[in-house]
Amino acid sequence: MAFGGWKQLLLLGRQNTFAKAWRSRRGGWKRCCHWSAGKSLDPEVKAFLEENTEVTNSGHLTPEIRLRLLTPRCRFWREKPDLWPYGDPFWAIYWPGGQALSRYILDNPRVVKGRSVLDLGSGCGATAIAAVMSGASQVLANDIDPIAGVAMILNCELNHLNPFPITIKNIINSDAGNWDLIVLGDMFYDEQLADGLHHWLRKCIRIQQTEVLIGDPGRHQFLSHSIHSQLHKVIEYSLPEYTRQENYGLTTSIVWSYQPSNSSEDC
Repeated sequence: MAFGGWKQLLLLGRQNTFAKAWRSRRGGWKRCCHWSAGKSLDPEVKAFLEENTEVTNSGHLTPEIRLRLLTPRCRFWREKPDLWPYGDPFWAIYWPGGQALSRYILDNPRVVKGRSVLDLGSGCGATAIAAVMSGASQVLANDIDPIAGVAMILNCELNHLNPFPITIKNIINSDAGNWDLIVLGDMFYDEQLADGLHHWLRKCIRIQQTEVLIGDPGRHQFLSHSIHSQLHKVIEYSLPEYTRQENYGLTTSIVWSYQPSNSSEDC
């Protein structure tokens, strides 16, 4: 498998900086903004992303959704990562947990139809896009990377959708608002971040009776965390060969429903 250095760095090495930003209430990212339909994009950033990503809908669980991603045919797949002028492009990979969530929502639109949905750690925006396609009444995508916000707007355009609101800040440990459903994929890659998510999600359930769905392909950090004992498997998907290769042989991805046994516990 002759993938470039990006994938390994994003999976194994440089995620620590990303995790630290999520772990902090304020985050390690100073920029915070709220994108909405009609907001103009920085033309330089837009042009750079369009030139250095590939539009694709193949090799993933959701061929209905077209996305701009970093693929082996892209220049920066082979270039030194330090030459990329923005923060590490976690959003440019369609991670398997997000794929499972998006597939589940597309196949079961009743899960989101007429409901408000928060997509936490949205990345490329695929799960938020799936929620819009399936009839959600309100969708908010959240990520801490401003460039992810630009990518999500471009991906909405690719799928002939009006851009949904996007908030670029760390909302973990803050008041998330009253959402019918919170979805998050591939977020349990760091123990301290996982602890923060566990407590915050449980608080959302206790206060707002929010439903929570989690997508993950079975990473060690997820399976070994205490939250795992409070999850109920919803569905398991076999990953396409391309996604397996991208993720070092992971073969399936699962959607879990988070149902804490003591949601009344103060978090």
